[in-house]
Amino acid sequence: MTRSPVQDSAATVASAVAESVQYQGRKASRQGSEQRRQAILDAAMRIIVREGVRAVRHRAVAAEAEVPLSATTYYFKDINDLITDTFAQFVERSAEAMAAFWDRTEGLLLAKVGRLNGSVESRYQLADEIAGLAVEYVRQQLLTRRDHLLAECAFQQEALLNPRLHELVRSHRQILVQGVTHFFQVLGSKQPEQDAKVLTGIIERMEYQGLLDGADQLDNEDMLAILKRYMYLVLGL
Repeated sequence: MTRSPVQDSAATVASAVAESVQYQGRKASRQGSEQRRQAILDAAMRIIVREGVRAVRHRAVAAEAEVPLSATTYYFKDINDLITDTFAQFVERSAEAMAAFWDRTEGLLLAKVGRLNGSVESRYQLADEIAGLAVEYVRQQLLTRRDHLLAECAFQQEALLNPRLHELVRSHRQILVQGVTHFFQVLGSKQPEQDAKVLTGIIERMEYQGLLDGADQLDNEDMLAILKRYMYLVLGL
């Protein structure tokens, strides 16, 4: 089976991001040690989502992970290493999740593009369908991955204060933007990278608003109208 350029590119970018992630703390030498290290990072992330980055302390993380305090200080010599590695694991897992996302949706998107027949009506239909898919993506993110979105907000905020996170933030953003860029290339956009950045920016704003207001307060009609308007502009409608 021949793989499409969008799927290959999205998967390649996601894999490259995951492989490029570097951890600051002590490496685990045995499987049991690695499981404990990951349990500590998972505990730190739960604290970040629940209470914010400033609540991450060795003692608090040890209690959350149900490990001895000495375990956290063994793997992470200071809080900065612990916070950095917590977000490094977040980026690594985000890359894996995004690769799976493109595997699920890439074929559907390309099938929709393949139905274009040169008519204005077919372009309107494509724009409407893509806008609808984007709204559903936002809804599902808020309904099923709220903690992920909260962690993402905390990650971006902390990066403003911590230069060690700058490259991780850039890598994390690249995961989604690169995949959307190649979709716009298939769509025939003259400026696919710029279009991808605008679309991801719109989606991120909607996700943030959804976190503030609650998923049950989402204005689906307004989101759909905004996304349709943007897709009409991209398709010259």
